[in-house]
Amino acid sequence: MSAPDGRERTYTWVDPKAYVEAAQGRSGLELFRYLLDNDVPPPPIAQTLGFRLVEVDKGLAVFAIEPNEYLYNPIGSVHGGVYATLLDSAAGCAVHTTLAEGIGYTSLDLAVKFLRGMTPDGGEVRAIGTVTHSGRRTALAEARMVDAKGRLLATATSSCLILNP
Repeated sequence: MSAPDGRERTYTWVDPKAYVEAAQGRSGLELFRYLLDNDVPPPPIAQTLGFRLVEVDKGLAVFAIEPNEYLYNPIGSVHGGVYATLLDSAAGCAVHTTLAEGIGYTSLDLAVKFLRGMTPDGGEVRAIGTVTHSGRRTALAEARMVDAKGRLLATATSSCLILNP
């Protein structure tokens, strides 16, 4: 259905199995470096919201997004779920960069603190995830979201369960 005022958004995504296959034989850090270095299309959730991986290192993952009105909620601001998705992605992927080949993870919890609204006027927004503790069974990561002017928009902490085969 087309919007009455002409606003429309169309996007495509690749089969998520491509990422499972790309992970074979690679540590978490090797996987993310491969995804960055080989111009691999973003996974479906990133295509849906319009964010992308821009930096990765051991214990670090950075995602960027250009806020647009298609991310708005009915009260005219970027929906909190967009914040949470980017912060969860940054924190979880930071944990993933510390894992050996064949080891996975899943988020156990995510605590988000919203500090400032996100609007297109603020320019590109980055979600920066870092690992604060990595153990055999669990990991703890933090993420912060900043706009192009360096203003802090939100923070999050996440606990992750390490999945050994």
